[in-house]
Amino acid sequence: MAKSILVAGGAGFLGHHLCKRLIDEGHDVFVVDNLCTGFEDNVIDKSKYEVCDIQQRWSSFSTRKYDIIYNLACPASPVAYQSMPIQTTLTSVVGTNNLLELARLNNAVFVQASTSEVYGEPLHSPQHESNRSHVNPYGPRSNYDSGKMAAEALCYDYKNQYNMSVRVMRIFNCFGPRMAPNDGRVVSNFIVQSLTGRPITIYGSGMQTRSFCYVDDLIDGFVKLGFKDSWEHGPVNVGNPEERTVSSLAYSIIGMVGNGTVHHMPMPQDDPSRRCPDITLAKRELGWSPKVTLEAGLEKTIEWFRSVRNK
Repeated sequence: MAKSILVAGGAGFLGHHLCKRLIDEGHDVFVVDNLCTGFEDNVIDKSKYEVCDIQQRWSSFSTRKYDIIYNLACPASPVAYQSMPIQTTLTSVVGTNNLLELARLNNAVFVQASTSEVYGEPLHSPQHESNRSHVNPYGPRSNYDSGKMAAEALCYDYKNQYNMSVRVMRIFNCFGPRMAPNDGRVVSNFIVQSLTGRPITIYGSGMQTRSFCYVDDLIDGFVKLGFKDSWEHGPVNVGNPEERTVSSLAYSIIGMVGNGTVHHMPMPQDDPSRRCPDITLAKRELGWSPKVTLEAGLEKTIEWFRSVRNK
């Protein structure tokens, strides 16, 4: 049965892929985005799209009726959220509260895009949803890390106070076509640097780890979570549990592109040393696990970046 769905942040990288999947499945999808990091070219149906900041409580998007609200609205790359720290925090807190209120009025399912960054510097690996946060609340990344933690708390406050159906997905290092070339995330950075013949910049030793999930797999997790009949659990990790060092990623991309050298720079403050999700809950309750290997995903992503450069 077709659903009426709002995707906040639908002009972004993940927003585009989520909207495409939902539209392809026959759902009625409305997009709202303030374009602080998104692009209108990512919007599939511009007749169902509004340029608006979710910090503004009521606008034309809020007069529609929705069955599901996906909140993907927030700068997600370090370059973006460190350049607009106050807006990032307010988007996570004020914006999320506004969308939760809209979901409450519509009796809609609410799906919050959270992040593995809520774990901070992990005390355990792989990271399990029950692990406590180890975030620096005063550092340069705190607006994003702490903002997403506050958004999660708001979700469960609404659930507990109003008996709403809320679902929180903690995303681990997603990548794929339509990433912004200058967004500062490691996969796009390395691909663009290698394609343009510049040295690949590795911060620190390169022995820090990440778990890279191809966008199609991640979107499958979003859809499974949003359309599940009920969800009585807390946050759920969605990511690829195959842990890779940043250095090995760099050399994989150099090998695929056929070009590149490595240049080391000092490690940024509060950059986590490990990222690896425990996906037991996602496997058991959503029937979800990643299908696309890192190498296969990188090939598709490199091909897309090449095509963009050649236009």
